[in-house]
Amino acid sequence: MAMSLADLGTSVLKTEYAVRGPIVARAQELERAGKKIIYCNIGNPQALEQKPLTYLRQVLALAAWPELMETASAVFPVDAVATARAFLAGSKHGLGAYSESKGVRFVREAVAEFIARRDGIAADPEAIYLTDGASKGVQTALRLLIAKPSDGIMIPIPQYPLYSATITLYEGRQVHYYLDEANDWKLSRKMLEDSYDGAISAGTRVKAICVINPGNPTGSVLDRANVQMILEFAREKGIAVLADEVYQENVYRAGERFVSFARVLEEEGMKDVSLFSFHSCSKGFLGECGLRGGYFEIRNIPADVAAQITKLQSVSLCSNLPGQLATYILVRPPREGEASFALYAKERDAILGALKERAALLAEGLNKIPGVECNAVAGAMYAFPKISLPAGRTDEEYCMALLEATGICVVPGSGFGQLPGTAHFRTTILPPTERIKDVVRLFAEFHGSYR
Repeated sequence: MAMSLADLGTSVLKTEYAVRGPIVARAQELERAGKKIIYCNIGNPQALEQKPLTYLRQVLALAAWPELMETASAVFPVDAVATARAFLAGSKHGLGAYSESKGVRFVREAVAEFIARRDGIAADPEAIYLTDGASKGVQTALRLLIAKPSDGIMIPIPQYPLYSATITLYEGRQVHYYLDEANDWKLSRKMLEDSYDGAISAGTRVKAICVINPGNPTGSVLDRANVQMILEFAREKGIAVLADEVYQENVYRAGERFVSFARVLEEEGMKDVSLFSFHSCSKGFLGECGLRGGYFEIRNIPADVAAQITKLQSVSLCSNLPGQLATYILVRPPREGEASFALYAKERDAILGALKERAALLAEGLNKIPGVECNAVAGAMYAFPKISLPAGRTDEEYCMALLEATGICVVPGSGFGQLPGTAHFRTTILPPTERIKDVVRLFAEFHGSYR
């Protein structure tokens, strides 16, 4: 007899991932039927016409086919050739062979140097693990932390569904804490305390708190005081911190800046708080989602626990080597004075400048529509506007109707979590600028008629 759903585990059946849910499936059906679709559902820059960085692709080409360095070296900048040679030497066997489970030591050393430059703190290459995107690092940390069905992980509401899906899959408990929409999506100590106390009362052993900064889906950026408050809360409760920092280059609003959890942890001397920090080459201005490159760094993790992390990483042998190379370029790009720097800086600044423009266009445009409220997009790649709906209508129905009427594909707020009695949707700021203008115009027309 062929297998059926009855053969599957409950945790698999309960796992949901809204970013690629039924609305996206319907969008693909409509696209195949000839309808023009504007995909605003996922942070996938190159699928929305962002061009790859020239330098990164040159190095990838050279590393994948080293013969190019001999036959066409005049076509490539000298620093791209040097970087490819250095990576091949550091990896010992090139892109087609496994590396050690933590990743190529040469790349991990570069990540440690990047953290030291960024934060002014020491970083240990042996505390860095290269992963197939940040998602795999998050899954490793959650696999490590969830030991029993009564173990809980605090996650923000709204959150990125990676967290809810993985916790469900690993048979842990989601412990929701609400972000303060009226206060620019900041975290409040009271909301954290209320969430923690409720979980303890329900018999949950809280093991960690996840924080996404800059925020997905909110587009918020936490200040240093908020980061420190979260770390102090974690220290008081004896829980670990998972810091999802993949959007750290995506900060747009004047006066805002990214502050890492690692920096505040070290500056405040918090040796008793275990920290996992995640970064990725999928976001920022590289947008290399398909290469699946990233890393996580651990701090204040005992050696015997770190050995278990390494064991978990070794089950998959290693992360993919092209992704490791992309991560190297993320943390060690061309520097001023090198042959590729001018073009690299021009492409970087153009991408970030366009994202900043679109962030303002989208939020300002949405806020002009009656029945829509949208906080400023201070960072990341998303907006999470609040919408008023006719009585009895859900955000899922709204987003499906929006898709059918306009071709705009967004994700219902319920897929990320939201305060009861409210309705939202998540949209990216990634479509080209003229298309963002179209999104705002079409959305305004639709929302008025829908209401």
